[in-house]
Amino acid sequence: MEGLYQHTNKQVHEVQSYMGRLETSDKDSVHLVENEIQARIDNIFSNLERLEILSSKEPPNKRQNAKLRVDQLKYDVQHLQTALRNFQQRRYLREQQERQREELLARTFTTNGTHKKILDVANMLGLSNTVMRLIEKRAFQDKFLMLGGMAVTCVIMFLVVQYLT
Repeated sequence: MEGLYQHTNKQVHEVQSYMGRLETSDKDSVHLVENEIQARIDNIFSNLERLEILSSKEPPNKRQNAKLRVDQLKYDVQHLQTALRNFQQRRYLREQQERQREELLARTFTTNGTHKKILDVANMLGLSNTVMRLIEKRAFQDKFLMLGGMAVTCVIMFLVVQYLT
């Protein structure tokens, strides 16, 4: 029992060191390191099952201590398994965000399609093309009217400040 416990404990420490390598590995080798860690964790779980059986066969005065040590190892391995899953989820989210970013950068944006859609909606509402052209012409004229009004207002404000102060 003691030899298997020591071997399993050593494997747990090796997996912890592999987790450190996982953070620093490049994109190409990260899958290999993940698979290696998962294989080692599976091996540790099988050792823990054997240790549980062996701990129940220990003499009564050592049984409690043996079960406590096995439970501690099991707890440590479950935390390693959770840490591996969290890392995989973060990596998956990063890769998904990179794919979405690339898709957005590859996409071409045009306003012509929007203008056409607006005209289609207006036609569905029953507005004719001539009414739409009149509205567009009026919007163009209103823009110049607004700019002219702003200029006149600025001139009046300048004259008021110039002559009344």
